[in-house]
Amino acid sequence: MEALLGTYVMGIGEAEEFSERLKRELQALEAANVHALLESEPLMDEVLQGLDAATSCVEDMDEWLSIFNVKLRHMREDIASIETRNNNLEMQSVNNKSLIEELDKLLERLRVPSEYATNLTGGSFDEARMLQNVEACEWLTSALRGLGVPNLDPSYANMRAVKEKRAELEKLKSTFVRRASEFLRNYFASLVDFMISDKSYFSQRGQLKRPDHADLRYKCRTYARLLQHLKSLDKNCLGPLRKAYCSSLNLLLRREAREFANELRASTKASRNPTVWLEGSTGSGQNVNATDTSTVSDAYAKMLTIFIPLLVDESSFFAHFMCFEVPTLVPPGGVVNGNKAGYDDDDDLGIMDIDENDSKSGKNSAELEALNKSLKDLLDGIQEDFYAVVDWAYKIDPLRCISMHGITERYLSGQKADAAGFVRDLLRDLESRISMQFNRFVDEACHQIERNERNVRQMGVLSYIPRFATLATRMEQYIQGQSRDLVDQAYTKFVSIMFATLEKIAQTDPKYADIFLFENYAAFQNSLYDLANIVPTLAKFYHQASEAYEQACTRHISMIIYYQFERLFQFTRRIEDLMFTVAPEEIPFQLGLSKMDLRKMLKSSLSGVDKSIAAMYKKLQKNLTSEELLPSLWDKCKKEFLDKYESFAQLVAKIYPTETIPSVAEMRDLLASM
Repeated sequence: MEALLGTYVMGIGEAEEFSERLKRELQALEAANVHALLESEPLMDEVLQGLDAATSCVEDMDEWLSIFNVKLRHMREDIASIETRNNNLEMQSVNNKSLIEELDKLLERLRVPSEYATNLTGGSFDEARMLQNVEACEWLTSALRGLGVPNLDPSYANMRAVKEKRAELEKLKSTFVRRASEFLRNYFASLVDFMISDKSYFSQRGQLKRPDHADLRYKCRTYARLLQHLKSLDKNCLGPLRKAYCSSLNLLLRREAREFANELRASTKASRNPTVWLEGSTGSGQNVNATDTSTVSDAYAKMLTIFIPLLVDESSFFAHFMCFEVPTLVPPGGVVNGNKAGYDDDDDLGIMDIDENDSKSGKNSAELEALNKSLKDLLDGIQEDFYAVVDWAYKIDPLRCISMHGITERYLSGQKADAAGFVRDLLRDLESRISMQFNRFVDEACHQIERNERNVRQMGVLSYIPRFATLATRMEQYIQGQSRDLVDQAYTKFVSIMFATLEKIAQTDPKYADIFLFENYAAFQNSLYDLANIVPTLAKFYHQASEAYEQACTRHISMIIYYQFERLFQFTRRIEDLMFTVAPEEIPFQLGLSKMDLRKMLKSSLSGVDKSIAAMYKKLQKNLTSEELLPSLWDKCKKEFLDKYESFAQLVAKIYPTETIPSVAEMRDLLASM
């Protein structure tokens, strides 16, 4: 615009002229354009024709493209169909390959190796062949487990081939279990028969033989793993096997115990002690020097020392060997009551790795019950030989029951394990039998005491009093461990009968009853003084005898005093009776209690009082058989008399204050001078 405007030199006032000029130039340009258009018409026609041709070509091309599109769609569908069929074929090929592999595995499971089949159906059970038998068992167990539902796909379980193969394996199992069970039953019997036929296994005259089952157990352990496999194959087969083992071994154990007990009794030298300890007709010192019978209780202890650990070992071995799932009885190499168990550290049955299932408490309880039932079959009858030793010891010296009771109790306290049930019951039965025999002795001794009361009138100390002290001293020497209670019960029974018999005998002659009683009670105290200091039960009876002695002394002394000074103390008693109902100042006016009566009574009672006291001493001495009691009795008598006289003097001072009587001090001096 600046260039255009620069061509014009005009002022402001020429604007209209400028506008007109522009309009004219615009019209000239438009006219030129129209002219140009008119001149280019042929070209336009050519362009339009070209456009029509191009449009026709485009339409043709569109038709071709639609045709190609249809063909391509059909090709795409054909390719997809071919691809699907190809995928199906590939999947079928993979499935067929997997099926073949799975069937191969199943066939491998179903295949029974010929060497195992041979061992299971007809192989030998010799020791050299046991490894092959165990391997066959392991294979059979795993094969049966492999055909079970947890380890086998449930869809296979109903296949005919699987069912047939399972039936075949079950038949193999039953055949093997039957053959193995029959072999083991015969094997156990032959082992025991061999041992029983050899006398060198047992105690013989002059030679005690400790039973040795090491070789027997070694041979049995060869078949321990086989038994474990039999249990895993068929639990029911163990019952008859356990019975067969128990039956065979029971014969051996009873024979060993019988021979040992017989030789033990025959080789033990001990003089028989008399069983009559407290009989009244025999001499009082008969048992003071009783012979030593410790060999008897030593023999019993030896029987327990040898056989209780053996029975515990046998119980433990049986529990392990026969596959009972119970707590361990005695650990390998363990100690039973201070004696090394029969197990060695290498006594491993080699069976702990087969059944890895944890035992439940209910299962344990049932197993324990079954074990104790089997142990009864294994050990039953052996108790008779223990009883025979107890009865033999009792006949030699009944007091040895105390020692045997303590020994048994010690062994009983050592049996803690549940599986030792039969051994514990055996010890309890022994304890009961020993207690029964000892109670027989106690009852017989009590009858000996009671027979005293049927004798003619007796005076002095009864013979059974010092004899009881001798018996108690001997019993104390025999006490071991828990037998304290047994002895204390015997003391209680003895002393109760002794005191009751004393009282009964005393009643047969009331005149001398108190003398008889205090002499015997004093003898009881004197003879048991040392023992009462160390034995609480005897201390109790000692104090009881002391009280009875004091009572009898008091009654006897009172009788003697009243006999010599009857009028004096009758007078005193009348005054005392009246004082309950009559005022003291009125008593001198009662009939027979006047001052004159008092003087008469004093004259008759206290004139020559020294002679009366001397007569009292003689009367006290007259029927006394235990002279050593006289000094203490006389002291009691003087004290009693002074107490009574002092009471009389106090009454006289109160009732008759004006009357004079010999003073208590004078009377005391008089008694002291005599």
